[in-house]
Amino acid sequence: MTTKPHTESITLSRRHALAMGAGALAIGMGWALSARAAQPKPLVEVWKDPNCGCCKDWMAHLEGAGFAVKGHDKGNTAVRAALGMPQKLGSCHTALVQGYVIEGHVPAADIQRLLAEKPKALGLSVPGMPIGSPGMDGPAYGGKRDAYQVLLVQRDGSTQVFSSYA
Repeated sequence: MTTKPHTESITLSRRHALAMGAGALAIGMGWALSARAAQPKPLVEVWKDPNCGCCKDWMAHLEGAGFAVKGHDKGNTAVRAALGMPQKLGSCHTALVQGYVIEGHVPAADIQRLLAEKPKALGLSVPGMPIGSPGMDGPAYGGKRDAYQVLLVQRDGSTQVFSSYA
């Protein structure tokens, strides 16, 4: 009578262990990915004039970049003042995200960077309404682009350039 060598069962056990390990890894990775997907999108609250089309376009830009957006059609002058954003840095809409004030047509990538870096600051501003900035970049502008800067605004109202666009 012949018997199978004991090493064959060890090989099968190793294969089984490897298969189980790979399965556990796949389950763990799936759980991590689903947990990441389940994280809520950062909420951006936007105060704007109810008739402003560029504000709606900017909000769509943010939604396309993964933000949840809630609009308030009440104008933004009073909110801007209440949140401490200097009038000289004003634009057509004011937003609030995770404690930061966002004034004007700030690109979503700059807001994402702000939230990742978490500087001690009031927020970001793109003063005015530069053509080519998000929300001011539709077909009506014929591809024209103004150079502009995104400013990091400190609580005392001072600013520094956060990013520049040509």
